[in-house]
Amino acid sequence: MTEVVSVRDDATMREALTAGQSGALADAYDLYAAAVYGIAVRITNDHGAAEDVTQEVFVELWQRPERYDPGQAPLRGWLCMIARRRAIDWRRRQVTRDRYTLLLAGQALPAPNVEEDVEASTMAKLVRAAVHDLPPLYREAIALAYFYGLTYREVAVQLGIPEGTAKYRLRTGLRRIGDSMSSVRAE
Repeated sequence: MTEVVSVRDDATMREALTAGQSGALADAYDLYAAAVYGIAVRITNDHGAAEDVTQEVFVELWQRPERYDPGQAPLRGWLCMIARRRAIDWRRRQVTRDRYTLLLAGQALPAPNVEEDVEASTMAKLVRAAVHDLPPLYREAIALAYFYGLTYREVAVQLGIPEGTAKYRLRTGLRRIGDSMSSVRAE
């Protein structure tokens, strides 16, 4: 019988998962399922798909806990990153399925909107450049919040700074990105 333990520390949780303690998975799920599901539903725009993505993320954590490195990122951020990737994969598969469904139904495929694709790609490059140009303090806070899905409170803990400072860095970083984007559009 597997011992059921309640763990909160990411490194301890990884050790418990690696040891096969089901209580660790339950703790991880209780702590992070809402965040994982939230990212999945935002990307897929489908509650059923988001539930599937959430389940896949926690099954992967259970089956391969050694892939998580507490020294690299918080567990919540790592799980949200996996959820994001899985949800994007689901969206891509859905687009392919929709195209084949139209083909099988004998309908013409909608013409790709090259202009929108180019604009989206250009915008993504501009955003990446704007984030890259931020001073390291702001860039680090933005990365933790938007790429790892941390709240401003979690950003504060991760960086070892007061919550007000984390809010300031996030707000200022976003404002600088917005200003950078505005100046590029004006050109």
